[in-house]
Amino acid sequence: MKKVAYYTLGCKLNFSETSTMGRMFAEKGYSKVNFDEQADVYVINTCSVTDTADKKCRYIINKAVKTAPEATIIVNGCYAQLKGDEIAKIPGVDLVLGAENKFDFFDFLEKKHGKNKEAELHACEINEVKKYNSAYSLNDRTRSFLKVQDGCDYVCTYCTIPLARGKSRSNSVALSVKEAREIAEKGFKEIVLTGVNIGDFGHGTPENFLQLIQELDKIEAIERYRISSIEPNLLTDEILEFVSKSKKFVPHFHIPLQAGSNKILKLMKRRYNRELFQTKIECINQLIANAFIGVDVIVGFPNETPEDFQETYDFLNSLNISFLHVFSFSVRKNTPAAEMENKVSASEIKRRSDILHALSNQKHTNFYERFIGKKAVVLFEQQKVKGKIQGFTENYLKVETEYKKELVNQIVEVELLDLQENNIFNIQILTKE
Repeated sequence: MKKVAYYTLGCKLNFSETSTMGRMFAEKGYSKVNFDEQADVYVINTCSVTDTADKKCRYIINKAVKTAPEATIIVNGCYAQLKGDEIAKIPGVDLVLGAENKFDFFDFLEKKHGKNKEAELHACEINEVKKYNSAYSLNDRTRSFLKVQDGCDYVCTYCTIPLARGKSRSNSVALSVKEAREIAEKGFKEIVLTGVNIGDFGHGTPENFLQLIQELDKIEAIERYRISSIEPNLLTDEILEFVSKSKKFVPHFHIPLQAGSNKILKLMKRRYNRELFQTKIECINQLIANAFIGVDVIVGFPNETPEDFQETYDFLNSLNISFLHVFSFSVRKNTPAAEMENKVSASEIKRRSDILHALSNQKHTNFYERFIGKKAVVLFEQQKVKGKIQGFTENYLKVETEYKKELVNQIVEVELLDLQENNIFNIQILTKE
């Protein structure tokens, strides 16, 4: 039996796609091994959101080459689409697959004999990418990531994702529901809906994201859904109203802001202003009092003055939110932001990042402290961590208790006791295990 190993860089969408690739290899008779073990094939599913992701990809490729010099090394995903020529020149790489061809590895493997002297590159122009590849994750963790959308039609000046994944396209509602049922049949209780721009689901068709979640809500075997990152201008009042009344869609939102200055938002070509963002946060707070709200923010965008950063800080500080995902601006080739003047120095970016991380820690702790002594419902994870089992409440509070195998993948009512320094609750189980 041939062996295959995988390495996934980047987002939940990439994890869902890698998991689907794994099922394809399993159907062909391959057994999965850890990435640091000897394998016949290594598949590296790449990200290219930041320069750090690019560097990590090159490091992982070299690691696979050193582990098994004669193995077949396949590189696909966003970095493969953006810089396929560069990857093809890395010694040891056999196959590079862009956005349209990222799942097309078996034609190559079936005709391959021995190690290639030069890598094959299959990456069309991004505006020619039409294919939608369905994907969902299994066996990687307790929750399943269900891909419902791909690509993006937005033209944010800092972002390479449209260049890496192409135009916005989606599964149909019917096919997404079918895949959710398949996930339920495997015993999963929670699904995370993922994509590049999931609020744009159904773009160019009569369907939309609200219709999708309404139909998914009807699947009895799935007890929880989480909506991954969704643009504030696409998070409609109707969606929020539906989630507030749903017993399956949990009170957890991840909403990108990127800047609290309208001047910077305009330079970024975001499709909203801070006033609209604020109304969305206030609407969530009014409809769903216990909701966890994570917010993306970029520090050090070109032309961000100290006054602009202070405006962002003050705005974020004023919002009733739970956590900040802080990203330091990095120059991405072929984006308008790369050509902008008045770049912020690396040292200043770090200083601003540290300030926002401190604000995030404060807000995160304040959010957790609201629930000390209260009851909650937890879905426990598979992993055993230092003799403990961990899980998450509906509103994404992390808990842990002594490991018991019978708790894995179970939804249990608990009391949230004291809060540890790393924002993990000690708990008391209230229902039968």
